[in-house]
Amino acid sequence: MGETTSTTDPTDERGALGRWGEELAARYLTSRGMRVIERNWRCVHGELDIVAVDGECLVVCEVKTRTSVGFGAPVEAVTWRKRARLRRLVGVWLAEHASGGYAGVRIDVVGVLRPPAGRPVVWHLEGVG
Repeated sequence: MGETTSTTDPTDERGALGRWGEELAARYLTSRGMRVIERNWRCVHGELDIVAVDGECLVVCEVKTRTSVGFGAPVEAVTWRKRARLRRLVGVWLAEHASGGYAGVRIDVVGVLRPPAGRPVVWHLEGVG
């Protein structure tokens, strides 16, 4: 018999993990009283994972999901460069959606850890950008 190769694409696995984390993050934010108005909004400049409203404040949430903290907590993956990109994307989103009369705009990070066993852990950092 010949060699067998795996058909598992690691990018599919990461995509599934990311989608799972974004779903958990959206439920978490909703449970905290936010209203999710858009998910996975894309433009030529990038993507916003979650756009929500918290009271009268527009909240853009970057979601990072990991299966371990071997490379740090998920929230640590949002560098100053990523925060700068998120600020630019918020401007594009607002331009496309008319300001909406929001009293303010905030950038949050939601980190999700899905360990091999046990319950997932969610970190929510408000106003990082």
